[in-house]
Amino acid sequence: MQFDARAAKLLTAGQHCTITECPGLRLEATTTTRKWVYRYKSPVDGKMRQVKIGEWPSLSVSAAVAAWERLRADRAGGVDAAALKKQALADTRAAAAIERAAASADRLTVRRLCGFYLAGRVEGHRKEKGAAEVRRVFDTMLGEFGDLTPDQVTRAAAFNLLESYLHIPVQAAKLRAELGGAWDYGLDSGRLSDSVPNWWRLIMRGRLRSKGRKVGGESIGTGKRVLSADEIGILIRWLPNFTRLIEDALTLYLWTCARGGEILMMERREISEEPDGMWWTLPKAKTKNARHEGATDFRVPLVGRAAAIVRRRLETETGSYLFPSSGALGYVEQKVVGVAVWTRRQTCTSRPELKRSRLPMADWTPHDLRRSSRTLLAALGCPEEVGEALLGHMKGGIVGVYNRHSYDKERRIWLARLSDHLEVLAAS
Repeated sequence: MQFDARAAKLLTAGQHCTITECPGLRLEATTTTRKWVYRYKSPVDGKMRQVKIGEWPSLSVSAAVAAWERLRADRAGGVDAAALKKQALADTRAAAAIERAAASADRLTVRRLCGFYLAGRVEGHRKEKGAAEVRRVFDTMLGEFGDLTPDQVTRAAAFNLLESYLHIPVQAAKLRAELGGAWDYGLDSGRLSDSVPNWWRLIMRGRLRSKGRKVGGESIGTGKRVLSADEIGILIRWLPNFTRLIEDALTLYLWTCARGGEILMMERREISEEPDGMWWTLPKAKTKNARHEGATDFRVPLVGRAAAIVRRRLETETGSYLFPSSGALGYVEQKVVGVAVWTRRQTCTSRPELKRSRLPMADWTPHDLRRSSRTLLAALGCPEEVGEALLGHMKGGIVGVYNRHSYDKERRIWLARLSDHLEVLAAS
């Protein structure tokens, strides 16, 4: 067997030399090493393969020949050494991945802490829509930050996360509040050490505020839209340009002061004829205040056009909901009304091919009607506590503890006055 060590040392990167008596055994040169390899035709698929035996001079030529003999014998027996080595490497990597996954499962990351918070404090204590919103905030806004452990979150890291969302301050404020809740839950449940600070309660206080809406590309600030008396009169006369469903929903906004979501989920069983007239009683579980212990059912007297709409829908609709839909909820979603109003605005440029009449007054949203009717009530002299009861707002502080009056009589009196005033505006 001839092997020239001197010639082997002179090999440059990419060159190789062979051992004449050992077919397939060669010494290959790289920029830094000389390695023994065995090149052969696979007994499995006939393709050329090679397997590394070792590095020279650490592995002598005689040792390389001995290894070559074993590999050649395996090949003769149908064994593909390179394939076996590749499979063994893949198995090792898979086992390492499983170990890393198991270690990760035991590692409390920010994302896992948020998951515990969702399951333990949010879901079951908030409405499904609210819980889904918290889940969406975590899923879309945490990013790589969620892979940190809570004890790795420094004040600067927390600040940088919120600062990255300053262009959407309302969403940033939601993220800050929910992460603060997650940290509180972690501390309360013992998942976090008492030494882990809750930076979310300390940073960005007062800085995450809405910059207001933009209309036609121009910011209009955070001011709340209230339609004037003249605009309300014009709108009432213009409402028949909408579909009957949208007209009815917007009319109920004005005549009841109720929230749009509450109006659209109105059910037949919630309507009653009582000695003083028709009433709509929204169960506490369906109200915005459902999670508050002191909340009650929302009682709304139906007078004027509101009573007429409800009576007509009770007669024409056969199902449970008065604003039925074939969708998953069974009733029309609030956003349907919002979109209907949006597409009729003067500033709406969507679907230019669709011919439709445009609203005669400046931009407004359905919720602005609730605010506008409340403002009309104040102008008519409605007492503050009655007006707030009509909106379904809970009495705060010590007043809410001691004043348990329902204001049912006062609700009917002032909604009747509001109805009369709206009719005057509609006729003028």
